[in-house]
Amino acid sequence: MKKKALYRVNLNNIAIVLNRPRFPENIGSAARAMCNMGLNRLIVIDPQNCDLTKMLKLATHSAYDVVENIDLYNDLATALAPFQYVVATTARLGGYRIAIQSPRDCAHQLINVSHKNDIAIVFGPEDRGLINQEIKLCHALVNIPTADFSSLNVAQAVMVICYELFTATNETLNAFTPKLANHYELESMYTRLQEVLTTIDFIHHDNPEHWMTNIRRFFSRLQLRSRDVRIILGICRQIDWYIGKINNSNI
Repeated sequence: MKKKALYRVNLNNIAIVLNRPRFPENIGSAARAMCNMGLNRLIVIDPQNCDLTKMLKLATHSAYDVVENIDLYNDLATALAPFQYVVATTARLGGYRIAIQSPRDCAHQLINVSHKNDIAIVFGPEDRGLINQEIKLCHALVNIPTADFSSLNVAQAVMVICYELFTATNETLNAFTPKLANHYELESMYTRLQEVLTTIDFIHHDNPEHWMTNIRRFFSRLQLRSRDVRIILGICRQIDWYIGKINNSNI
């Protein structure tokens, strides 16, 4: 009988994403935390201040490479395009922010996902975190439990998440997650679905983005592959064709 393969978290496939950070010192501190825990892929979106000297001062010498190899982007959606799995961090709970994981549970889930997929873990600006429009771009939500005061410095939050990821490298799973559709493919699918579902009145015309939230949540649980996305897009094209046929027959 063939022995099942055992999988560990692949830290090389995990990127930390700082979305619109305000202070270069926090970028440097986050880079240092990543280096402590064996991660080296840092993405920064539209930083308010990109002072390299201040970053390096907090990063210390050991994390210079992380800082010097930062990938800079102007917007979050573009940065996330190549990633197959995206995790958002949030301090706020309720509303659209349901199905929240703890850092430990999230790290455990990523053991098999990280084997074949690129993963982004997104942290919001220091003053307000990620907004709902940014949360919707992600597959999963993670919250760091705290006492009465829930606001963490972004570099502290990065350290907590990276620690749990590093700890998970000591765990193994038999489960295997194949390569998933990337963020660009999924967003193209959601855009097309929204158009078609609005046309057939499945979702409300006044606020389709609101009605798409549950649909996004549903598909996120399915872990779609590229071929699954192509099938769904094919169904959308067929619906469009059928609607056009009916409209032409009524002229």
